[in-house]
Amino acid sequence: MKWIYPYIADLYLRNDKIWQNLYQEVVHVGLDGLVSRKSARRIPKGVIHVQASFNNTIVTVTDVRGRVISWSSAGTCGFRGTRRGTPFAAQTAAGNAIRTVADQGMQRAEVMIKGPGLGRDAALRAIRRSGILLNFVRDVTPMPHNGCRPPKKRRV
Repeated sequence: MKWIYPYIADLYLRNDKIWQNLYQEVVHVGLDGLVSRKSARRIPKGVIHVQASFNNTIVTVTDVRGRVISWSSAGTCGFRGTRRGTPFAAQTAAGNAIRTVADQGMQRAEVMIKGPGLGRDAALRAIRRSGILLNFVRDVTPMPHNGCRPPKKRRV
């Protein structure tokens, strides 16, 4: 395997974080042409974050360190207006986000669900149908412990 930038290999050997990050972005030249190191990464285990609001559902797939691998939302799937908050839109978004990571070899995942939206259950059903084994499903919706003071009562 031949380097496009041969001096970066020497700099990577030093314990310097900047050059280590730059090394990960470098493209290798193989027998079949240019091959990016990022696309060749295999992810056996990951975390699927589902954020379901009343207006939209966002599904993000990360590795165990929290780096985003793939994401999708009801809006990027083509749903507009009130249809973005529907369970079918959440199911489509979850399917789109998981399809790319299933091709990269993800077999196990943990699911974190946040928010009160209608897409919570539909997204979880789509994740279960994808064939990825789930270690656990956790609800991480933020709950105040009697947080902020509410606004004063409205007088009409």
